[in-house]
Amino acid sequence: MKNVSILILETSVIEAIADPHYMFKAVNQFLVSSGKPPLFDVQLVAITKEVKLENSLYTVHAEKLLKDVHKTDLIFIPAISGDIPAALKLNKDYMPWIVNQYKNGAEVASLCIGAFVLAATGLLNGKKCSSHWNAANEFRTMFPEVELVDGSILTEEQGIYSSGGANSYWSLLLYLVEKYTDRDTAILASKFFAVDIDRDSQASFMMFKGQKEHDDREILKVQEFIEENYQEKITVDELAARVSIGRRSFERRFKKATNNTVVEYMQRVKIEAAKRSFESSRKNINEVMFDVGYTDTKAFRTIFKKITGLTPVEYRNKYNKQGMVE
Repeated sequence: MKNVSILILETSVIEAIADPHYMFKAVNQFLVSSGKPPLFDVQLVAITKEVKLENSLYTVHAEKLLKDVHKTDLIFIPAISGDIPAALKLNKDYMPWIVNQYKNGAEVASLCIGAFVLAATGLLNGKKCSSHWNAANEFRTMFPEVELVDGSILTEEQGIYSSGGANSYWSLLLYLVEKYTDRDTAILASKFFAVDIDRDSQASFMMFKGQKEHDDREILKVQEFIEENYQEKITVDELAARVSIGRRSFERRFKKATNNTVVEYMQRVKIEAAKRSFESSRKNINEVMFDVGYTDTKAFRTIFKKITGLTPVEYRNKYNKQGMVE
């Protein structure tokens, strides 16, 4: 029997508590129905017996207190909401317990931006991690020693797991079900919960907003210029000259401020504009390509797929039902 401890953190997203609870309870039922014994002892664990969530709209009852869980096999850290630094302070008493359990052999899985709690334990230092794409800039600022993997649905490293944004954690739940049981049970769970199995990227859901939470005014001016003139062909030298900075220094400052090279940033701005056009217009691939400043069809398709995980046609067919199939 595997002990599964789902933490009820302060400011938890309630679905990120209920969903793994439901999933692993359901898998027990699948196993029993096939003549096998249940595998998981699933418990909701908290420091106090009751935790109020979402401005006291919900009260979640802990099945076991943290101090009474001396040994577990798998820990789920749910997504948190609201101000992240404040949430980390509210949940600081969970962190030594998580670290101790991991050292004693437990595996640890964070769901969505529960990755911030996992990172705050120090267990992710020097390791890869996934989280919600919208929290990437804040995560990198707070935890520079952790390698955040853009667009990844899940990561696994030395018994530590993390999932991408929002409903991406269902992919991690299925992954863990397969790891602890078998492929057939995971497929059954994927069908029961109507969740795609083996989805490995959240890239098509990502929206590029530009990393502007920094204090480099010259770089901010350049970012704004790029975003206002993405249709044009702009060189790195031209951008450096606009703010009177030498090219090498400019490129170094730009990468430090935005976590992108200048060329990567321009590409992402162009592709974001292309995505919006595919979502809302009936323009064909070439029209959109020219609109965002590309003239090479192969280069446009290659960069679009690299950033979104989908070809332009696949993206339009997925997000614009009015679009014409090419």
